[in-house]
Amino acid sequence: MAEMKKLIGDPDRNRTCIKSLGNFYSIRLTTGSEAAKLILKFIYFIADLSKFQLYIRQMRLVIQRVLMAELMIQSKIQDSIQNGLLVLLGICEDDEKEDATWLANKLVQLRIFSDADGKMNLSVIDTNGSLLIVSQFTLFAETKKGNRPSFIRAAKPAIAIPLYAYFIGQCNLQMGKKSATGVFGADMQIHLTNDGPVTIVMDSKNRE
Repeated sequence: MAEMKKLIGDPDRNRTCIKSLGNFYSIRLTTGSEAAKLILKFIYFIADLSKFQLYIRQMRLVIQRVLMAELMIQSKIQDSIQNGLLVLLGICEDDEKEDATWLANKLVQLRIFSDADGKMNLSVIDTNGSLLIVSQFTLFAETKKGNRPSFIRAAKPAIAIPLYAYFIGQCNLQMGKKSATGVFGADMQIHLTNDGPVTIVMDSKNRE
């Protein structure tokens, strides 16, 4: 293994890759072989996939069924709803309109309201409920390193604002009425009464 360190400059990384290679593929590499170099590059690619998560589309929603929700900015009521869904929307750098369309369609059709028999069988449309949609970049918090969250995966305003507006538009279209909203980038306070409680998390990658 010591001789294999000649292939790359990072001994620790080399050791990890060689171990993974041996365990997973059960292959014995000859020092300096072209095959070894190619396989190591492949292992590095697999090991670095976490970096590419920055570019995997996965718009996120946190959905709460509420009896009421009230959003305030600077101690003044910005918008409010009764009986409906409070929706926190997280947008990442590589999200597209396709993600917003899928989530909006899924959101308004979710059967999470009780029918006459007390079973979750009705959608927010069926109950003539309302939506309060709030942009929430902290849904992409990275907490793996240290104690201060990183939000590097969250989309910058140039990407997030148009997609936030598009998502709201898709919801309005499906609902047949205007949704209540927050103000992008503002410091907001939300008062709500979660009914159930019912809280559901969805994203456009796993689609589950």
